Amino acid sequence: MSIKDTAKHILAELKGHAPFTLFGALLGILFMLLFRNVSGAARHTLFYVFHPAHVVLSAMVTTSMFKIHSVRKRIILIVVVGYIGSVGIATLSDIIIPHIGMHLLGLDIPSHVHLHHEEAESIHEAESVDEHQGHKIHLGFIEEWYIVNPAAFLGILIAFYLPRTKFPHAGHILISTWASSSYLLMNIESEMTIAAALVIFVTLFIAVWVPCCISDIVFPLLFVKSDVELAEPCPVHGRHSHPHTHKKPEGSQ
Repeated sequence: MSIKDTAKHILAELKGHAPFTLFGALLGILFMLLFRNVSGAARHTLFYVFHPAHVVLSAMVTTSMFKIHSVRKRIILIVVVGYIGSVGIATLSDIIIPHIGMHLLGLDIPSHVHLHHEEAESIHEAESVDEHQGHKIHLGFIEEWYIVNPAAFLGILIAFYLPRTKFPHAGHILISTWASSSYLLMNIESEMTIAAALVIFVTLFIAVWVPCCISDIVFPLLFVKSDVELAEPCPVHGRHSHPHTHKKPEGSQ
């Protein structure tokens, strides 16, 4: 597939994902309103339900996409692609983009100490003297490695034996959105005003829309030879990927 065809394919996938992502972002706002009064510990638990679930699903989709289309079936390469495409992209979607979005758009993000130890208020105050030093990101695959990394390998294992495993795209969007929403719940202390809701909506949309396509479509295909075409159904949509092409015949130019 040429660079032009690849670009068209990526744009088509982004366009196809947009309606689901829009609806998912709205449900993310409702999710945050529903759980806005729960404790910090409960918010942390919510994140470590939905974030690992997102990692499992991303690993399944990324690994499936790679295994279906790649002529290189080495196990180590499948594991590497599946792991980076799930943990890396899920971290970007669920943590990094929400964190940056909230910081740049002015919503209050407490320190890492405050996120996980609400009782340590004096420590939080000391770290908050320097506003920028107080904004510490929470990387799940490092800080809760024993939950997130096994989730990735579980998804890879499932996809290795069932590479055509599909999951409704709406379900994928919901899990990803709820993971991002849970991270925001752990971090945001501001009231849910209309302005805050708009900021959160935009952040959730971006956090889910672009990384989802990167993980499911773009990233695994970076490792697929250009003469292997997208004739199989997209593991996310359950439909054929675009553009429809075929493997080049032997000896063709």
